[in-house]
Amino acid sequence: MRAAPTILHLDMDAFYASVEQASKPSLRGKAVIVGGLGPRGVVATASYEARRFGVHSAMPMAQARRLCPNGAYLIPRFRLYQAVSEVVMGLLRELSPLVEPLSLDEAFVDLEAGGTAFDSKSARETGERLRADIRAATGLSGSVGLAGSKMLAKVASEEAKPAGLLLIEPGTERELLAPMSVRTLPGVGPVTGEHLRRAGITTVGELAEAGEDELVRMVGRSHGVGLYRMALGLDDRPVVAERDAKSVSVEDTFDVDLHDRVRIRTEVQRLADRCVERLRGSGHSGRTIVLKVRRYDFSTMTRSETLRGPTDDPAVVREAAARLLEAVDTTGGVRLLGVGVTGLADYTQEDLFAQSMAAEAEAAAEAAAQEAAEAAAGGAAAASAGAREAGARGAPGGPAEAPQGADAPGAPGGPEPAPERRWAAGSDVLHAVYGPGWVQGSGVGRVTVRFEQPGSPPGRVRTFRVEDPELEPSDPLPLVGQAGADAP
Repeated sequence: MRAAPTILHLDMDAFYASVEQASKPSLRGKAVIVGGLGPRGVVATASYEARRFGVHSAMPMAQARRLCPNGAYLIPRFRLYQAVSEVVMGLLRELSPLVEPLSLDEAFVDLEAGGTAFDSKSARETGERLRADIRAATGLSGSVGLAGSKMLAKVASEEAKPAGLLLIEPGTERELLAPMSVRTLPGVGPVTGEHLRRAGITTVGELAEAGEDELVRMVGRSHGVGLYRMALGLDDRPVVAERDAKSVSVEDTFDVDLHDRVRIRTEVQRLADRCVERLRGSGHSGRTIVLKVRRYDFSTMTRSETLRGPTDDPAVVREAAARLLEAVDTTGGVRLLGVGVTGLADYTQEDLFAQSMAAEAEAAAEAAAQEAAEAAAGGAAAASAGAREAGARGAPGGPAEAPQGADAPGAPGGPEPAPERRWAAGSDVLHAVYGPGWVQGSGVGRVTVRFEQPGSPPGRVRTFRVEDPELEPSDPLPLVGQAGADAP
């Protein structure tokens, strides 16, 4: 514990939803819910307007739609969130070299290490200046907590929400914490909270009065000692500037359970490629490949394989993930798949044997797929081959004629018709005539776009055919400093 409140905790307010409201003027002041839009989607963030209806993060999207049927439901735009986060973290690093990010929108800062605060007055001034700088740079609001420890600074920022600042003076910690719910303390989740409630302990003050021995008896030595110290406001953890990544992973939840083994294998390969892309982006390689499978009945299985050396080769990761999949029973269907890499390092050790196995496996898979396709086609494949041979000799029905029968687009065995363009709600678009906008909704061959951008007045809505050649996907626009720059 410090004698001055020089540890700062910043928590951006409803970050994803606030970014969407800032970039979409027509949504300001309205209920915005960001997350997966499919039947099994989950809420990532809800604006404060949506929270009034009971919507909160980690809630199933279907439940959110029932609670708030008139809200704006949007896909996440992580590239934009990352860009905004980098601006915010840059402002924090101007205050101190000791910045400990917890997520894209949350971080601890040691103000004393940066020489920006040594007492309550200077800490409050720094916190207020930070909030103003964030507003000027991003157009967003953040809540700031200041205290003599990390735990209390986080409690303070939570109490300051939204768009506020709370400073806890050293010496007042117990008085402030006493009436708060035990769920306020880090590490007290629903299970521990219910266990304490049954014992008659619902507030932090009651937790402190119970004493260390009683808490150890109730929840075990490690947890009990920690709870007692937190109830007294004691926390000596330092702000750590760099937190080494322990793993890199990606996963997808599917709207409909996957039953086809070939489709499942294809999805695992795709996830492996995405995982490697993220792994390389972080400047790491990894040694242990992990496969996660959640089945139709919500049972979750994980399988892992450790290589002889760290790698960031997509072929190696794909092959390892494929081997792991062979050991998993997917009978009944799969609702979630994930691929991860652990045992991270900042170098690679080429595993030539594994790469060779990956290449051989890919070749074998392609050959098996070819054989299966030919077997399924049967006589039709032979007839098509005969027609092509006749065409090579100049006979009628050769390649110079229009495709017929099995070679016609959309016919069995023929070329697939061009897929319909998909426009997810909330995604960025650019129209050749009307300029930048975002997708408000789509269906039955039509897409509705609202043409507006950060800093502009609410824009007009127009509807187009989904295949309109003048409408294209676009990159997000910056939240500040670009208003009107791309207007037609």
